[in-house]
Amino acid sequence: MTQGYGYGGSVSIDPNRFELKRAAPRGFDQAYVHERADVTGRRVALLCVHGWPESKRIFWKVIEPFVAAGFDVIVPDLRGFGDSARAPDGRYDTVAHARDLFALVHDHLGYDKVVVVGGDLGGPVIQDMALRYPAFVERMVLFNSPLPYDKERMAEMSGTRAPRESADYFLRQGTDPERLAQELSTSVARRAYISTFYTSRFWAHPGTFSPDDVNFHTEPFGDADTLRDSFGAYESAFDPSKRPEPTVMGRNDVTPTLVLFGPSDHVIYPAFDRMAAVTFGRHVGPFLLRDCGHFVPWEAPHALVSGTVAFCADLLSQD
Repeated sequence: MTQGYGYGGSVSIDPNRFELKRAAPRGFDQAYVHERADVTGRRVALLCVHGWPESKRIFWKVIEPFVAAGFDVIVPDLRGFGDSARAPDGRYDTVAHARDLFALVHDHLGYDKVVVVGGDLGGPVIQDMALRYPAFVERMVLFNSPLPYDKERMAEMSGTRAPRESADYFLRQGTDPERLAQELSTSVARRAYISTFYTSRFWAHPGTFSPDDVNFHTEPFGDADTLRDSFGAYESAFDPSKRPEPTVMGRNDVTPTLVLFGPSDHVIYPAFDRMAAVTFGRHVGPFLLRDCGHFVPWEAPHALVSGTVAFCADLLSQD
């Protein structure tokens, strides 16, 4: 890891900024970054889980600040994404990802407890982990993520459904992934498709992503297999055979959860903050992030770091 850190500049889009590591605790080659804090006493593991259309690179701005604060930071590429290999069993559902990350952090790296951070697809993954492995996940930081729908508690809320006009990608990727992948037949076409989620689809706050930023985040999706595999999570939402093991994602009254929300997001529920407040019985916040949309680690890195550090101050201060 290079000396010093900041939240912007050319270092944020250097793909080689951090050492790439690999492990195969679940039978496939999973790529990850693992940066350890210079601390004595108890080590606090922080697992950062990306969403779609992202890779581990979405956390590039926050890795060094988190390490400087005292965390051991683990940032993987999910199966099929970025530098990780394709799934040997063809599964890309929430439970497969959750089990992968438990095996990586607990079994391979040897941490008994972890703080998890995530949004988008990473949100359901860490929500499943928190209930599947309650003794392992001691805290959760959640932003701009799908949530379980609680009809009783959310019935009177407006804005509990994502904007209908933004659902076309979801339906196509979930129900017609093969033809969509065939249509995106070149690296240029694949990256152009992915670039819209950072720009014209208004998932991010307007103007957040420069052309260089967009190039950095779309580069992994130039690969045909990566793009096709990334549709797997959407397929699992429509096809039960793609999710043979049910998720345990649901209301959580156990895990202390910091809820952050970038309200400029045009794809997640407008009422995400209120929905999350009733989903997580032990929540802190929700805190709304000004001029921030879907990609919180990139759009509001200081808020994510400072909020997480404050939320975990007692863990970080233990000897």
